[in-house]
Amino acid sequence: MTIFLCRACGTSFDEADEAPEICPICSDERQYVPASGQAWTTPEKLAGTHRNAWLQLEPGLMAIQTVPAFAINQRALLLRTPSGNVLWDCIALIDDATKTIIDALGGLTAIAISHPHYYTTMQDWAAAFDAPIYLHAADREWICRPSDYIRLWEDDALVLSSAITLVRGGGHFAGGTMLHWSGGDGKGVLLAGDIVQVTPGADHVSFMWSYPNMLPLSAAEVADVAERLAPWPFERIYGAFSHQNVRQGGQEIVARSAQRYIDRLSGPAQ
Repeated sequence: MTIFLCRACGTSFDEADEAPEICPICSDERQYVPASGQAWTTPEKLAGTHRNAWLQLEPGLMAIQTVPAFAINQRALLLRTPSGNVLWDCIALIDDATKTIIDALGGLTAIAISHPHYYTTMQDWAAAFDAPIYLHAADREWICRPSDYIRLWEDDALVLSSAITLVRGGGHFAGGTMLHWSGGDGKGVLLAGDIVQVTPGADHVSFMWSYPNMLPLSAAEVADVAERLAPWPFERIYGAFSHQNVRQGGQEIVARSAQRYIDRLSGPAQ
């Protein structure tokens, strides 16, 4: 019996003799099935050809990204606090070196994931570190491989510690989640996944229903995401991909970007 990984999105599926016919994450309109067709690999094969690279983004926050790029190519973020370490979002590769490094840093007290595109091998990360996985219940239908470590939460916020709160933003997915960290300097940090996505100039963010298929959210949905974030002060934003880092003015950037998006959807002024 084999655990199969989707090559397009990295999602893992329960043990089976044969690969699934289709990945439901990719067949959803927010992702895509490659023109070459659905393809699969295994955790063992992935570990034989790839490794994880580490980068410190700021004190207490490190990025983990698989090289060469695999599937969606998002990064996971390791948040280190006096209350324990939290893995934000997930990547498919969990190799021996990654386990050794995280164990040396104190292990994990929790895993939290922004939305189903980054569920990947969350079950294996949780088992390796005996850590619960926090997913918003609104996205439960997208869990492709069950695990006793999964903890579904509801409502609009979940406090993980005095410094860390999960905030439901919605938008991209009904349960789309962001992580608010008070930060070492107290100014606040937003780990955004791609519920809000940092643009190349790092001075705006954007909001989409589907990024690869370029399908927008409605003005009302964008306003709702911005409203849900408004009570949480943050100076810096770290997005799902390498170099998606806003170093200052993050809260104002989100508010301004949301209004710009809404204005464009509303059409030119008469």
